[in-house]
Amino acid sequence: MPTTLAPVSIAELTEVAKRVRAHIVQMVFDAQSGHPGGSLSAVELGVSLFWNHLRCDPANPEWPDRDRFILSKGHATPFYYSLLAERGYFSTQLLRGFRTLGSPLQGHPSMGAVPGIEMSSGSLGQGLSFAIGHALSGQLDGRDFRCWVMMGDGELNEGQVWEAAQAVPHFGLGDRVIAMVDRNGIQNDGFGDDIMKINPPEMWRGFGWHVIECDGHDMAAVDQALAEAERSHDRPRVVVAHTVKGRGVNYMENNPSFHGKAPTREQLDDALAQIAGGLK
Repeated sequence: MPTTLAPVSIAELTEVAKRVRAHIVQMVFDAQSGHPGGSLSAVELGVSLFWNHLRCDPANPEWPDRDRFILSKGHATPFYYSLLAERGYFSTQLLRGFRTLGSPLQGHPSMGAVPGIEMSSGSLGQGLSFAIGHALSGQLDGRDFRCWVMMGDGELNEGQVWEAAQAVPHFGLGDRVIAMVDRNGIQNDGFGDDIMKINPPEMWRGFGWHVIECDGHDMAAVDQALAEAERSHDRPRVVVAHTVKGRGVNYMENNPSFHGKAPTREQLDDALAQIAGGLK
């Protein structure tokens, strides 16, 4: 498949990731609501994808041949909106209105509210199925775009995910649908293994997928994993990124209470200072 992207260096991607993390904590603080933990864990995946792998044109967001990014874990809008703003789909100034009355940036993404939103999501487990529909329509239209689907590991408890996982190879969509799992180990009600123990790499292999694992906070490793996922293979590909919920802010890391909680003013100042210093 052709691409319009010139590779961005790992150093540049790392600086973008810092800005995205700062936006996330600032947005959630301003709104005093939102989901910081699972937004912070997905940053490296999203930055590498949007800058180096997703075929897109922010100046022409309805370009028919664009790749589609499907955010199945739709509560992670602080991450999603920050990516779109930094990539140039709309002004970063719009981020300060997150979750306020009249703002297009509501708690879950809504198609048509701002450019770049491909699916109205929030009810978990549906993104992979939605991507199959997009991919089938592209196949019928003779277009070669890909659908990149980001899922949380908590939503892998949903049976619909595995029905969709069977459907991708059945319909011959292995080169059109690429899955990504933000494997941070925590969901809304606590640690994932306490709620429903799963082994995502083995589960995906069992459904016939080629599994690519990586450290989800090593930007070079993430970039390499996504590049491998782009290459044609005899099976559909899934990138399982091992991440830390709340990554980059020490009091949020591996802390289930920050799945959906805003920081205080003192915590915000601390978080922004930590993010400016970079991942440790």
